[in-house]
Amino acid sequence: MMKTLLLGLGNSILKDDSVGLKVVRWLGAKVVEENIHIMEASLANIDLLESITSYDRLIIVDSIKTREGKPGELYQLSLDDLRSTLHLSSPHDINLATALELGKRLGMRVPRVIRIYGIEVEDNQTFSEACSPSVEEAIPRIVEEIARAEQLEDREMNTLIADHGKKCHSEEPEATKNLTIY
Repeated sequence: MMKTLLLGLGNSILKDDSVGLKVVRWLGAKVVEENIHIMEASLANIDLLESITSYDRLIIVDSIKTREGKPGELYQLSLDDLRSTLHLSSPHDINLATALELGKRLGMRVPRVIRIYGIEVEDNQTFSEACSPSVEEAIPRIVEEIARAEQLEDREMNTLIADHGKKCHSEEPEATKNLTIY
């Protein structure tokens, strides 16, 4: 079995920027396999490198804002999509793609499988713990799509997704035993 890390990226107090964190929490609430761990981080930089080296598979969920995108739209990206960002704007600022490349060059064991999911957002600038309605409404569908694509579904996943729509938008699943906040 592949040891997997579900990594949610975002800022929990910047409206839609928190969607990656929320989706990973929903996924982690029902995934019961011991080889799947959940982690949240506010930055995807060199600090994460050491945390991901013990995993075979890394699944990243984060927000994205494009010019033409519709809020709640899900994109699957690859590391190649991030290659244009392989640069150092300063020695103190290394993005995820650069950190992974650096790890490989230093001989560190980086995950063999890396999948990146971007969720189109409406507002990632306003201080708020709630997502905008269009992004919030998309969360159950996004959870289902990622779970299916990554084969994370268990027999209770459909109940989790159905229950999300009935709960208050600010409620989230209880923390899982494998959750790390970074």
